Amino acid sequence: MSSRLDTVEESATLRLADLTNELKKQGKDILGFNLGEPDFSTPKHIIEATEKALAAGKTHYGPSSGVPELRDAITAKLKNDNDLDVPANNILVTPGAKQAVFYTCFSLLDNGDEAIVFDPGWVSYDACIKMSGGKTVWVKSNDDGTLPQDLSKYINKKTRLIIINSPNNPSGAVLGSKDLTLVADLARDHGLYVLSDEIYEKIIYGAKQVSIGTMIPERAITVNGFSKAYAMAGWRIGYIAAPKPVFQNMLKVQQHTISSPTTFVQYGALAALTGPQESVEEMRKQFEARRNVVVKGLREMGLECEMPGGAFYAWPRVNGSSEKWAEKFLDAGVGLTPGSAFGPNSDDHIRMSYASSMDDIKKGLDRMAKLLKSTEAGGSGPRIKKQPK
Repeated sequence: MSSRLDTVEESATLRLADLTNELKKQGKDILGFNLGEPDFSTPKHIIEATEKALAAGKTHYGPSSGVPELRDAITAKLKNDNDLDVPANNILVTPGAKQAVFYTCFSLLDNGDEAIVFDPGWVSYDACIKMSGGKTVWVKSNDDGTLPQDLSKYINKKTRLIIINSPNNPSGAVLGSKDLTLVADLARDHGLYVLSDEIYEKIIYGAKQVSIGTMIPERAITVNGFSKAYAMAGWRIGYIAAPKPVFQNMLKVQQHTISSPTTFVQYGALAALTGPQESVEEMRKQFEARRNVVVKGLREMGLECEMPGGAFYAWPRVNGSSEKWAEKFLDAGVGLTPGSAFGPNSDDHIRMSYASSMDDIKKGLDRMAKLLKSTEAGGSGPRIKKQPK
């Protein structure tokens, strides 16, 4: 067996989601709040465009970097939505945003190089860095999701990359101009690249989404996709906008691994960008309503929980091992993800996805409240600190 995967953990979110599904198959009454997948159906016009592409014979290999029409549409989207000037020949269409993250790490990191990831951070950043021969340097975010102002002390001669994710998975925090300027200045001063994962940009509640690429276009790599905003998780389609030298390296990786993204799926993605956008806002509104119910419910049962500014996750604090709490909640019929999966400093949190129906959310909160009430009575409850409702 190759040793390069010895330090790479299995994806905690997928593992626990699989466990939850297995328990359901066994007849257990489990409500799953593990996966970051919208529960909405893909909009009809996207499906119809894909069916039309299939009927038209769009089933052959496409260009390795993506079909020209989609790359042009992504260029227009980045200009209109993010104020980014990225030519179509610097756009790489990928089989999902996760693949785009891996391409970035694999293209930039040599053995022993370091990449900064903010804790809490999405589970696959660390794995992509390790599989690329690099080392993850975890930097703890502030409790409110902002970045530490002493970030420069984590940068050395081996640092190559800083990864940011806003809105954040798992905390829902949205980075403001102050944080982005801090990262941009350090990247410019030290010759670093910044991977900006913006997959949740459309799921945001009142805050303003800013792309760091507007500050450092020559050093920013913007990753995005269609899974969250358009309920297209199973379609596996995303994209990267990158400076030319980085783009060329990523293109090599894609050419020698998957050859090209699935051709007919790209026409569905094209319809997503160029077609009606009402469904995006409707989903966002429903996520916001769910967020309000979830945070209120968590606080009422005594859990500390920051109000998420975006994405569709709640990030409450627990007292003790998050793995043990995840097991307790699962026994109570609620599938959650332990905070330990999102960084070494996050074992005192647990993630609850509210990409589920309101009925399931209310049932899940009720089960959680009953469990916490019983464990509190037994002296093993979570950290209790009432917050404003």
